[in-house]
Amino acid sequence: MLHPQLTLVRADSAYSGTLVDWAQRVLRLTLKIVNRPPGQKGFIVLPRRWVVERGISWIMRARRNCRDHERLARHSEAHILWTSITLMTRRLTRKRPRRAKPPLAAAA
Repeated sequence: MLHPQLTLVRADSAYSGTLVDWAQRVLRLTLKIVNRPPGQKGFIVLPRRWVVERGISWIMRARRNCRDHERLARHSEAHILWTSITLMTRRLTRKRPRRAKPPLAAAA
C-alpha cells in the first residue's frame, strides 16, 4: 500500500456504487459517501467535504495548476507538490502577533 496511514476516504455521491467495493477490495480503504440531505435545494455545506474542496482551491490558486498543459502526469504532480510546499512554508513562517503573557499569580 502506498499510503498506509490513509484508511478513510470521503467521496461525493457520484462515486457510489461499485467503487465502494473496489476501494475496499483493492486499495483496502473505507470509502464513505457523503450525501446531501433529501429534498435539499441549492448550496449546502456537507460535513467534512469542504476540507477537500478548500484544499483543492488553495492548490488551484497557483497559476500553473489552473490549466493542464503538461504532457506527463508526473509533471502535474510535481507542480502540485511544489504548490503545497509553498503554501506550507508560508504558513510556517508567517509572523503572528505575540500574545501578552498572563500576569503572575500573587503568592498567597
